[in-house]
Amino acid sequence: MDMKKNKDTMDLLSEISGMAGEEPELLSARTDEAYVRLSEAGFERAALALAEKKFSLIGLFCAEAFEKESGFTLFYAFKKAGRAHVLVLVREAGRAAGREGKAAHGAVSSVAEIFPSASWFEREVRDGFGLEFSGAFDTRRLFLHECYPEGFHPLQKTFKNGPISLRKPEAGKNPEEYRFRETKGEGVYQVAVGPVHAGIIEPGHFRFNVIGEPIFSLEIRLFYKHRGIEKLAEGKSPLECVPLAEAVSGDESAANAVGFCTAVERASGIAVPERAECLRAVLLELERVYSLLGDLAGMAVDVGFSLVASPFFILREEVFRQNEKLTGSRFLRGIMVPGGLKKDISGPALEELPPFLAKFSRTFESAFERAMSSSSLIDRFATTGVVKKELVAPLNLTGPLAKASGCPADTRLDRPYGAYRRLSPEPSVKKGGDVLSRFEVKADEIRASVKLIKRLLEEMPSGPVFAENGPAAGEEARSDVRPGYSGPSGYSIALVESPRGQNLHWVYLKNGRIDRYKVRTASFCNWQAIEHAVLGNIVPDFPVINKSLNMSYAGTDL
Repeated sequence: MDMKKNKDTMDLLSEISGMAGEEPELLSARTDEAYVRLSEAGFERAALALAEKKFSLIGLFCAEAFEKESGFTLFYAFKKAGRAHVLVLVREAGRAAGREGKAAHGAVSSVAEIFPSASWFEREVRDGFGLEFSGAFDTRRLFLHECYPEGFHPLQKTFKNGPISLRKPEAGKNPEEYRFRETKGEGVYQVAVGPVHAGIIEPGHFRFNVIGEPIFSLEIRLFYKHRGIEKLAEGKSPLECVPLAEAVSGDESAANAVGFCTAVERASGIAVPERAECLRAVLLELERVYSLLGDLAGMAVDVGFSLVASPFFILREEVFRQNEKLTGSRFLRGIMVPGGLKKDISGPALEELPPFLAKFSRTFESAFERAMSSSSLIDRFATTGVVKKELVAPLNLTGPLAKASGCPADTRLDRPYGAYRRLSPEPSVKKGGDVLSRFEVKADEIRASVKLIKRLLEEMPSGPVFAENGPAAGEEARSDVRPGYSGPSGYSIALVESPRGQNLHWVYLKNGRIDRYKVRTASFCNWQAIEHAVLGNIVPDFPVINKSLNMSYAGTDL
């Protein structure tokens, strides 16, 4: 592993030493990423201190047989807004389970009461690996619903993909039921929405507790269509895994492909050519534009203003057509590879973008002005679905959601990657935290993306789009999948800014193959904000609150 101990890394190690009351063991380091091991007591002291210093727990994931023959290792990734460094505390967590697939031996203490974002992370690790977290306030299953058998932990190495025997209720007994939180009292009643919804919305269950008309509490339950993406990645080459990353969430295909490729490139020491970085950024910003256009249109539809929504939908379709001209895919799939791009994007296709964007901007501003001139629309948006700024760091809320609540964090700015190291977008921050603030922030993000694309096109360098030391992109030259090939080994985190916020990709390579691939989209954390945003609102306002946050079901349920 790289051990680049720059000043920021040394300062971070000194800071951790003071928090833990002991000298940390540095396992590996890059310019903006450090892996540190502490004793159990040191870990607990450090966790408390990190919470006090407003660090967010941006990821908690597990690997089996990490850098050794057996056992589980937990990785706690921390980041503070405005700082580039990601601190990963590495924690050993017991021995691996036997071939029967039963739960792992031993347990580690939960940190969910210190870092609320840890609750879903811990439940996810428990389902996937069978590890127990002592002191956890929520030990219910997360992505393994009732039908999965006991002792089934699909991310253990002993589990091989294939048909499984689903759990059936015993004769005369009801199946085990997921216990939702209950609020009891005079006048309290429940409203259950989902998991099946009208139209093409993906499944998700929303359990409201209501007093009169105002919502008193909400609990959400997702993970109805778990796809096993992380398990599918095991043993594959990086090239084979790019389509898996693109399938995490359809409208974040480019962001997740770049996130995965960047993690592989960092772990393998691959330097991406400058032209490829600039073209990637153009595609990422186009993805941001069409995704956020869908949000603006959807928010207007959910309060009955289809006339306001129509121009946003039309512009979105026009961006899709530009995407297809540039890459052959409306959703920008099939062009990203570790090392750069599969192919260069032709001059004529790029030359069409500036005039298209000029026309786009005029139409967009007209559509936005029409929306903001509607007093009825403003009345429905303003003060609805407020997410308080105090929730941002504890829940690791990111993207337009956080920016609309007064937090300017943006991965492109505070941990720049690729072309964003040279060119950065104009930030937009609002303080209201309501649906109107999110509408305005997303409109500003579209404007900033259009400006950034124009600058990228003006400064587009010439040259190759694939690294000389990257894995081959052509089918005829895929040396990394030959029998007996011994590729790079290593591990690294990549953070990318998707249209919804910060996406995390962690890749662990062994001899050129994926041993563990962990992906966490912004939606995984942002979903938990909706339980707070709806409080005090009425149930009919839930659709527009939900749409203004616009989390991905698929991007959460991997």
